[in-house]
Amino acid sequence: MSESIYIDGKFYSEDNAKISVFDHGYLYGDGVFEGIRFYSSRIFRFDEHMTRLYDSAKAIWLTIPMDINEFKEVIKETVRKSGFTDGYLRVVVSRGRGDLGLDPRKCKVPTIVIIPAKLKLYPQEAYDNGMSIITVPTRRSPNEVLNPRIKSLNYLNNILAKIEAFNVGYDEAIMLNQDGFVAECTADNIFFIKNKVVYTPITSHGALKGITRDFVCELTEKYGYKMEEVAVTRYDIYTADEVFITGTACEVMPIVTVDGRSIGCCGKVGEITKLLIKGFVELVNTEGELV
Repeated sequence: MSESIYIDGKFYSEDNAKISVFDHGYLYGDGVFEGIRFYSSRIFRFDEHMTRLYDSAKAIWLTIPMDINEFKEVIKETVRKSGFTDGYLRVVVSRGRGDLGLDPRKCKVPTIVIIPAKLKLYPQEAYDNGMSIITVPTRRSPNEVLNPRIKSLNYLNNILAKIEAFNVGYDEAIMLNQDGFVAECTADNIFFIKNKVVYTPITSHGALKGITRDFVCELTEKYGYKMEEVAVTRYDIYTADEVFITGTACEVMPIVTVDGRSIGCCGKVGEITKLLIKGFVELVNTEGELV
């Protein structure tokens, strides 16, 4: 890769991109991030991602050392340097270099990293025929521990759940909250469709308010279907007509079995899900802020 990885005002090649081992993002997961897609040189939902990044930083008392418009210009330059027209950006703001103690006051200057990359999370076959997922024992961290609205660098809770899925042969898993309600998947939001109404878990039950999630909610209503955020149980998922998941990395992925149960009448990708996938693919190539 060319010198397209941004770190604190300079661009580096992949081999030369480094941060301090004393950075509290590395030592303690003290920081925030966004995963952002760009399609046809258009950054998808750029303002929404940046607003969430700054909100996440504010929630953990972290001041990003540039205003949002300046930051956007740096991200655009990173995309241009990458040479990609379609790709993924990991935008990271950590607390910065400190010492081996927890005290964030020792970290004088936050570290900013922007990494452009090509990303294909799952094979095309999964999008065409659907994916199977499972519910895992690891629960979503309660809001009082770490609010899921904050996209922090600490993803160990999700990683442990992902490992549990991998250990039994699945690539993605449903996480429940402490009360047994469906929160989200390890890296994606989850939706189900029943009687042509589209439902997704309420964010207060541990779901991230995903950018792709919100876009699909808008798309659903655009196509004339009712959209509701509700308390969701596994029973709702098991008895659904259709299930799909959404995320910046996975985009819109159909789910055909959950915990061994076929979704709908025959465990095939549903018609509304197909419509939403088609609409998503069409719109992301024309929407968004040009680089």
